[in-house]
Amino acid sequence: MADIKTRDVVKGTIKTIDKAAVAGERMKDAYVRTKDKAEHGVYSAENNPDEYAADRMTGATEAVTYEAVHQFDKQGRKGLETTKENISKARDYVQQKKKTPSEPKTPQQAAKQQAQKQAEKQMQKKGAQRTGQRVSHSADKTVKTVERGKKTVKQTAKSTGKATVKTAKGSVKATQKTIKTAEQTAKTTVKTAQATAKTAQKTAQATAKAARAAAQAARAAAKAAVVAAKAVAKATVAAVKAIIAGVKALVAAIAAGGWVAVVIIVVICLIALIVGSCFGIFFSGEDTGSGMTMQTVVQEINDDYQSQIDTTKANISYDVLEMSGSRAVWPEVLAVYAVKTTTDPDNAQDVASMDESKKAILKDIFWQMNAISSRTESKTETVITETDDGNGNIVETETTVTQTYLYITVSHKTADEMADHFGFNDDQRAQLTELLSDENNSLWAAALYGIGATDDAIVAVAMSQIGNVGGEPYWSWYGFGSRVEWCACFVSWCANECGYIENGIIPKFAGCVNGVQWFKDRGQWADNSAQPTPGMIIFFDWDNPDGSSGPQDGLSDHVGIVEKVENGRVYTIEGNTSDSCNRRDYPLGYYEILGYGIPAY
Repeated sequence: MADIKTRDVVKGTIKTIDKAAVAGERMKDAYVRTKDKAEHGVYSAENNPDEYAADRMTGATEAVTYEAVHQFDKQGRKGLETTKENISKARDYVQQKKKTPSEPKTPQQAAKQQAQKQAEKQMQKKGAQRTGQRVSHSADKTVKTVERGKKTVKQTAKSTGKATVKTAKGSVKATQKTIKTAEQTAKTTVKTAQATAKTAQKTAQATAKAARAAAQAARAAAKAAVVAAKAVAKATVAAVKAIIAGVKALVAAIAAGGWVAVVIIVVICLIALIVGSCFGIFFSGEDTGSGMTMQTVVQEINDDYQSQIDTTKANISYDVLEMSGSRAVWPEVLAVYAVKTTTDPDNAQDVASMDESKKAILKDIFWQMNAISSRTESKTETVITETDDGNGNIVETETTVTQTYLYITVSHKTADEMADHFGFNDDQRAQLTELLSDENNSLWAAALYGIGATDDAIVAVAMSQIGNVGGEPYWSWYGFGSRVEWCACFVSWCANECGYIENGIIPKFAGCVNGVQWFKDRGQWADNSAQPTPGMIIFFDWDNPDGSSGPQDGLSDHVGIVEKVENGRVYTIEGNTSDSCNRRDYPLGYYEILGYGIPAY
């Protein structure tokens, strides 16, 4: 009996199953291509709520469709795998039977065994046919299932797409309603904001009026407070400086005009300490109700000093006057006064204000530091005179004359010598040294001259020096070891007191010619036809053929400071005029006036 050709059946079955799998793959590929086309050709840019809703719904539909196809394909592949396993088992069984060895049998057994084999072959043949039919039926079923899945996908996609479109339209309508509602809300908000703004504006205007009224009241109160507390407040800052070294910067700021912002804090916190501070001298330029200021008292003492010199000259008959020496500078006088007055164990007083008793103390200290002495001396000298005999010959004649010389000598004590005189302790000496440190020069200028950095500052400084004889403070400050013609040194010293040399406003010069050239080089020069203003530097070219200056030659012989111009005359303050600091006046345009240096104040 012929063997059953199971292999052919299996091959045919496998081909059928492969075709079913290929069909499933093609459906999947078709789905993927359809999906790609949809992604690249269906969607448009989502420029509005309608497009956004439609795109979201389309995406959801595609997701559902893809999942359905995927499940169908998965089930078909599972069935195919099961069929392949059954065929493999049948093949293994047949091969096993073929390999089983036969045992020797009797004729009866062999006939019986042969009959069994034929029966088994018939059964195997029928089983294989049935298996092939089942496999073919299973593959056909899989294909049909996949086709039904495809139809279902199409129907589902179609119905879902319709539902999506309807839902999208509903979403669009809802979005449009939302937009309208938002527009209405925005309009309402704008109206509310406008009303609120108007109310806020009215409130702000009312607040501003109230603030202005409050500011006016505050300014009035501040003015009243400043009048009563200005000197005390300034002294407060100075007192802090004596205790805390860092307050030096605060004092400088106050002197520069920033003290008002500090007044309240200083007065509240340190008023008890201020009254006894020696540094209150820096703020003694304010009138606190006595009708006196430090400037007026200093000027009064200067006048007394000059009056004594003038009285000496008036009461003594002399032929030649010679003056020498110099008086103490005012910062040293005031520093000694401040330390002694504020640390007096019997009657300590503040120095931020001025009254009659304090003026008396200051005058006493001034005259202890300055002394004027005079003496006369008669000298018999031979005088040679030259005359012309009328023939062009010079004739010298010797005569003997007796002349009276008046010698006026001004001497002074330094601050250190006064500290020894008064027996200052270490603390008092430390205060004295601090008061006279270079960094306080601008504070001394404010206290002595009542000036900041105005164009008449140098005038105030020069006026305070009227009466000084010999010029030693000026030429020694400049750096000379002995007396020189000191008019230019005086002008330079006054400029330095104001900070003008440091700032490049006025040069430091000892020769008048150099001073003229400095101003001319900068285009800051006017000839004697100009009408000067206070603070200009006036230069002279003396016409003195028989004197040391000789005839006018266009070179400056003397210099001073313009004080003012009144009634066609220019008033000046000059150093080294009759060997002293003094006031002079000349007609405007006077021929001996060379011209004016114009500082850029």
